[in-house]
Amino acid sequence: MKKIITCVDGSVYADAVCKAGIWAAKKLDKTLLFLHAIEKQYTGNIDDLSGAIGLGAHSSLLQEMASLDERRSKLALEAGKNMLEHAAHLAKAQGCKAIEKTQRHSDIVEAIFDLEDDARLIVIGRSGETHGKNFKAIGSHIEQIIRQVHTPVLIANKNFSEPNSFMLAYDGRETADKAVKRIIDGGLLRNLSCHLVTVKNRESALLDKFKHTEKLLIDSGFEVQSSFLEGNIFNSLTDYQSKHNVELLVMGAFSRSKLAQAFLGSNTLKMLENSHLPLVVLR
Repeated sequence: MKKIITCVDGSVYADAVCKAGIWAAKKLDKTLLFLHAIEKQYTGNIDDLSGAIGLGAHSSLLQEMASLDERRSKLALEAGKNMLEHAAHLAKAQGCKAIEKTQRHSDIVEAIFDLEDDARLIVIGRSGETHGKNFKAIGSHIEQIIRQVHTPVLIANKNFSEPNSFMLAYDGRETADKAVKRIIDGGLLRNLSCHLVTVKNRESALLDKFKHTEKLLIDSGFEVQSSFLEGNIFNSLTDYQSKHNVELLVMGAFSRSKLAQAFLGSNTLKMLENSHLPLVVLR
């Protein structure tokens, strides 16, 4: 059974990520796997200092440094276990029955790659614990994960709650059509109102494709509100989501169109930094 891999850490997004993972696991009826990655902090090579400490004092100092490093590792391990226990407690209280926990001694990107074969969805916060409460700080791992994994990714916002609506930015390209298929077949977005939005571009027969996609979603049981817009892509999409109280953004990953670049490409960070909404990226 594919699992909902939910990445927990000590950031301000931790509880929101848990809520997002719980929502997805219940919606898809999948096992919820909480993942905590213990990333190695570089503190310098103790051996490099052996020649810089003299008078016979270096032995005791190096031993103390080694002891501190060992202690730091043990504390990180224990803190991670506490985070996982807290997450599992939240999930159980919300009615999840299939719950798993795991710790990895690696960075979060490597840990996700190792587990991806078992993943149905990856849930992660928009930034890590090193960014504090800075809303516009985007974790460097986000773009790596989106670009390299083949599993859908849900990027949780700080105040995540179960959404009632989503906006699909459709550009008429192959990746957008694949995203539509995943939405129809996937189940995660079932029973949510769909805002199908296209901003006019140079894609051939875009309006016809847009109408076809609208019909496909309606025939598949979605309640669809469609809008064919003109103007600056980024501004048009952000204005639309604000005016229509959209609760979740959905997109297909990595076509080379300007519409995709409004989220990924050169404007990935811009979109994340300026939107308080959760984002689902479909491959």
